[in-house]
Amino acid sequence: MATLDNNSSLKTNTMGQTRKLGGTKRIALVAHDHKKKDLIDWAEYNKKVLSLHELVATGTTGNLLEEKLNLPVKRVYSGPLGGDQQIGAMIAEEKIDFIVFFWDPMEAQPHDSDVKALLRLAVAWNILIACNRTTADFLLTSVLMQEEYVIDLPDYSSYLKRKLI
Repeated sequence: MATLDNNSSLKTNTMGQTRKLGGTKRIALVAHDHKKKDLIDWAEYNKKVLSLHELVATGTTGNLLEEKLNLPVKRVYSGPLGGDQQIGAMIAEEKIDFIVFFWDPMEAQPHDSDVKALLRLAVAWNILIACNRTTADFLLTSVLMQEEYVIDLPDYSSYLKRKLI
């Protein structure tokens, strides 16, 4: 299990492990080229709420967000150059609490396998994920967004102990 910072902590309950999300969430912001404007518009509209959280973004999206919001944004590589995988690793290391990923359903991406892996990790680790403005609005404005919240972590022990041969 990854070492955690002060923003979250692990506990064990009768169902397995849980993780406490702090009041300040670590939000990853990702957008495909044809969805960058939508994400930037959404972020500008929600700047006040986003300013209460830690932001991480892939390449160009991060540059655009910092410029438009005038807020600090930790940037990783562009998605096709490994940024999606970096965000995925941060999910597995419990360094991301919420991902807003405006992906383009109408256009194939050269890094579709990375996109699928990122979405799979978000679901596998039971983190918040919004893939469109409506869901992002509902999640960001939830009363739970500013509070500590305990999430259940899936128990993958049987998968890890499976017989391979």
